[in-house]
Amino acid sequence: MHIGLVGLGKMGGNMRTRMRNAGLTVVGYDRNPDVSDVDSLAALVDALPSPKVVWVMVPSGDPTRSTIAELKELLGEGDLVVDGGNSKYTDDAVNAASLAEKGIGFVDCGVSGGVWGLENGYALMYGGAAEDAAKVMPAFEALKPGDTEDGLVHCGSAPGAGHFAKMVHNGIEYAMMQAYAEGWELLEKSELVENVPDIFSSWRTGTVVRSWLLDLLTEAIREDEHLDKLRGYAEDSGEGRWTVEAAIENAVPMHVIAASLFARFTSRQDDSPAMKAIAAMRNQFGGHAVHTEPPPGGEANPDV
Repeated sequence: MHIGLVGLGKMGGNMRTRMRNAGLTVVGYDRNPDVSDVDSLAALVDALPSPKVVWVMVPSGDPTRSTIAELKELLGEGDLVVDGGNSKYTDDAVNAASLAEKGIGFVDCGVSGGVWGLENGYALMYGGAAEDAAKVMPAFEALKPGDTEDGLVHCGSAPGAGHFAKMVHNGIEYAMMQAYAEGWELLEKSELVENVPDIFSSWRTGTVVRSWLLDLLTEAIREDEHLDKLRGYAEDSGEGRWTVEAAIENAVPMHVIAASLFARFTSRQDDSPAMKAIAAMRNQFGGHAVHTEPPPGGEANPDV
């Protein structure tokens, strides 16, 4: 299979490598010429045989919308665009309808796996017509975890089904991270326990709370037991907000996920210990930036 990949950042670059390792021919384009295979989006499209398949992995919102609009002018009937970024599901119907005006197919795909996806594979949640998904299936098979039949699911034929499922996945992730973080803070504060990293490590085997997030937090607190190197500040990337909005629209009670989202807002006002754990987990699984205290003489200490 030949496929074009737009966006070669933390996720896209590793996805290109994983697909190439599986034998696919991948032409990548990025605004950073050091990682790009071609010098323009037009050159990427020209390098692909028909029917052309182009996978977009750029930030959600305007960057994705403008990229898809440009691809609409470059592609033709029978070609396919895959939006694998974290777009809001409501954007997908708009993009699909616009591309359909020229007979271009559209598949939306939620991708989970972070910076570890190259080694472990990616969980893929896709939406769109089955005939469109078939055109990109070799890429799906290359990217998904190789040791399981799970990790790849057709969430629905309507555009947006995949991104909606990924949105809910990330909302659940918010709540799980918050629970681990609050438990870590309580253990840290207690005078009864002395070996918090070992306690968390012990939960990784045989307990009902074991998970990959627990593995990542355990590794983080083994590296920095009290998370002194981090500020208790955690961003939200959008999907938590969208999940709560969708819950309101569908009258679904969402106490825990909503509370975990609001906790992140709190982190921007106070240096919350629990938010240090959230920041550590986000950095471990996704390579997300963390906020550290400035060095003496830096911005926080102008008089030193």
